[in-house]
Amino acid sequence: MTLARALTAILIAAVLAACGGSAPPPVAGGAGKLLRLTFQAAETGFDPVKVSDYYSGMVISAIFDSLLTYDYLARPAKLKPNVATALPRISDGGKTYTLTLQRGIHFADDPAFKNQKRELVAADYVYSIKRFLDPKNRSPYAFLFEGKIVGLDKLAADAKRDGRFDYDAPVAGLETPDRHTLRIRLTETDYNFSHVLAFSLTGAVAREAIEAYGDDTNAHPVGTGPYRLQRYVRSSRIELEKNPAFRELLWHAEPGDDPADREIAARMQGKKIPQIDQVHISVMDEAQSRWLAFQRRETDLEYQLEELAPKFMTMEGRLKAEYASQGIRMDRSVDPEIIYLFFNTQDKIGDAPNPLGGFSAEKIALRRAVAMAYNIEDQITIIRKGQAIRAQYPIPPGVAGHAPQYRSGIAHDPRLANALLDKFGYRRGADGYRRLPDGNLLILKYFSTPTERDRQFDELMKRSLDAIGVRVEIHKDRFAELIKLANQCRLMMKHAAWIADYPDGDNFMQLLYGPNAGQTNSACYRSEAYDKRYEKSRRLPDGAQRNQLYREMSRQMEADTVWLLTDSRYRNMLLHQYVMGYKKSPVNANEWMYMDLEPRG
Repeated sequence: MTLARALTAILIAAVLAACGGSAPPPVAGGAGKLLRLTFQAAETGFDPVKVSDYYSGMVISAIFDSLLTYDYLARPAKLKPNVATALPRISDGGKTYTLTLQRGIHFADDPAFKNQKRELVAADYVYSIKRFLDPKNRSPYAFLFEGKIVGLDKLAADAKRDGRFDYDAPVAGLETPDRHTLRIRLTETDYNFSHVLAFSLTGAVAREAIEAYGDDTNAHPVGTGPYRLQRYVRSSRIELEKNPAFRELLWHAEPGDDPADREIAARMQGKKIPQIDQVHISVMDEAQSRWLAFQRRETDLEYQLEELAPKFMTMEGRLKAEYASQGIRMDRSVDPEIIYLFFNTQDKIGDAPNPLGGFSAEKIALRRAVAMAYNIEDQITIIRKGQAIRAQYPIPPGVAGHAPQYRSGIAHDPRLANALLDKFGYRRGADGYRRLPDGNLLILKYFSTPTERDRQFDELMKRSLDAIGVRVEIHKDRFAELIKLANQCRLMMKHAAWIADYPDGDNFMQLLYGPNAGQTNSACYRSEAYDKRYEKSRRLPDGAQRNQLYREMSRQMEADTVWLLTDSRYRNMLLHQYVMGYKKSPVNANEWMYMDLEPRG
């Protein structure tokens, strides 16, 4: 390392120490249009089959191309072609999907292609879909394709037996009649499968790149999307640059009747996508650091500042005049998400007995008592500063299948929770804490990250459980590590968030489907009654019959007390006046490709 680089490294370290996170640098001269933003939690990587967190997904959606996408402004969300020439031709009673790819789309230049231009072809989607079921990848999103595509599960079963996934083996349900035609044959009717094809993690990867980078594919994403990875410092900094190989694409969206949307369309319609040349992302765990960076105009937009909402918002939910006078704007919406407290329902976690696991009456009673003791209103008013709404149903507003009249059967009632524990033999000891019915110690383990926000969750959890005499240990770890442990069914109790990958109830109800344990089913819940209804629901289109099954599944989940639904957050996006074209999408993970920047002044 040169002396100059060493001094630069020391200076950066000092800035990070002062700010409690990665401080964005000033705008570099000659960089073109540079968008600067922050993540409140670290990414886990950029290989589409290997990640499940929201932040990684935002970057992935900028680098890779799914077959379909959603209109940027249309509400409710409306499917549209992306690299496909049109929406899929659906035949055979909803069991066959045929798509034609645009010609002349190329992957970003990469050494894996040995100085050759590499065109995107239908076989790339076949390969990319197969990767989700390769046991070596342990994909948390394998459920997107498991049991759905003719012949694909057998290929996965053979790989588990032989220790090698045969990517060259034909799969009857994945056909390429020619280089630009993809035919997907499903095992059963599914009129909602188009949403899977629009999900950003189903974007195409190139086999050459995956094989070239081996175990380090999370750090070497190579796609056909509008951006490519320029620089990457894990858990600290992500820099994207415009992909020179990106196809000719013009801004077009359907604004509807909203005046703000019409203004966006008037300013952006017909512009070349993307307008922004570089996107620099800094990871900052603490809200105060993100807020200060935004105020100093070191970042261009900021969100998820619910802890600090009283600083910039009125009680009525409007931006305070002092900030509006500076040209700052606020875009406010409720995320299509649910926050929930999940309980691991396995009898054991590793080799250790799990006091919350199992479905005997006393185990369900313990989970129910914990759920009844936890004060959701305190979570919303104290931790969220009122910037959330109570979640009553596993499917949030704005997503097909939501039931607005549904009310959770689990109410906050510490008195009744204490009575329930008394009834099932959880007696208090001399120290005031309860023991298991067999007399052994009762200790619950709650997991969270080492951030100021999560310390508030820790305190609320302890305060809630103290009210029913249940001892809780708080275990802290990094966000990425906790995701990995959840996917391995090794967490006893934790808050989790799920934001819509696609605007259909199936995306939420699959979170409790038994075969998804070890993927998205962090509670590791297995219920024959729930699973039978879920499997039936997958064969139905959105409508009354499917909605009835969803309500029955929700009541089953409550009876077994697998989750405590808590809230859905307001997204209060703050933007400086020079940021153009921003509109929070309920499903598109990144808005950067649709935005523009005026001179900062």
